[in-house]
Amino acid sequence: MSRIAVICGTGMSAFSSTLETTTSTSSTMLAESNWGEVPISSVTHELGQVFVIDRHHSNDESRTPPHAIEHRANVHAASSCKPDLIVSVNSVGSMIESMPPGAVGIASDILDLSIKPWTFHDDDAIHSDRTRPFDQRYSSVCEAVLRERQGTSPTGLVVAQCVGPQFESPSEIDALQRLGAHVVGMTLGPEQRLVSETGVAHVSLVCSSNWAAGRTPGKPEAEINHEAVDAMASQMRDLVSTCITALLEDIN
Repeated sequence: MSRIAVICGTGMSAFSSTLETTTSTSSTMLAESNWGEVPISSVTHELGQVFVIDRHHSNDESRTPPHAIEHRANVHAASSCKPDLIVSVNSVGSMIESMPPGAVGIASDILDLSIKPWTFHDDDAIHSDRTRPFDQRYSSVCEAVLRERQGTSPTGLVVAQCVGPQFESPSEIDALQRLGAHVVGMTLGPEQRLVSETGVAHVSLVCSSNWAAGRTPGKPEAEINHEAVDAMASQMRDLVSTCITALLEDIN
């Protein structure tokens, strides 16, 4: 039976329910680690098993902000499910016309120049290779789904990592785009680094939830509102779910 671990966040807090069918079963569990406990929602049906982790989980009703996420706990929880594949679902701001708000694309590389190091091996350096950070075979599966379902399949996307919790400034976006970035987010950088240490195949579905600062067509001074970002990201749950289903079929 194929197994996929999904790490998701903004707009995706109810993602596990999107995967449920009339014949599926669901359950919850708690993964323990040296970096804290992580709740996991599991959905099992005829195609396989999906383990869903909300990266912003907390011990109460609040949401952990991006700069305070313990990514080691989340990625450890994902890898402890013994998955064939880990899928990161990331809300991003877009710098390019081919990724307007509401579009889902596929990351091919990460531009992470943040200062804080992320590793499972603080006492013994593990130099994991990141030449191809995301799995090409599984990314191609998602590419086919996106092309069929939304008419376009933005690929080859370079995701810039910023720490948040504030949105970026127009000048920061200008600099990131000059360095080769197409979209910007606050969570994929640490996740990709840590997943690279697990040896598990990794795919990132990037959900354009807003135009990056200064990039709104015809209105570069437009402000970015987090509530609107969250609402836009939630509209892409069904499309992301379709990609997960296609990945389960491919693994089988």
